Amino acid sequence: MAQVFVNSKIQPGKVVMFIKPTYPYCRRTQEILSQLPFKQGPLEFADITANGNINEIQDYLQQLTGARTVPWVFIGKECIGGCTD
Repeated sequence: MAQVFVNSKIQPGKVVMFIKPTYPYCRRTQEILSQLPFKQGPLEFADITANGNINEIQDYLQQLTGARTVPWVFIGKECIGGCTD
């Protein structure tokens, strides 16, 4: 289920950031990305706490990125890092 959720968000032509909305680094990265001039629609903030399988999602993100922490920003299928990267 976690893999389906993450893979459904990571799509060509999209920018997605996986977040926990209460985490300061997530909020900071969200602020930065929100200031950039994206076209309507390609930017999405995916709340990993919303569907109840947080640990599974973080485990899968670790497989993709090497770390379980959030935020993680993907442009298309490429992870470009998090808040401090």
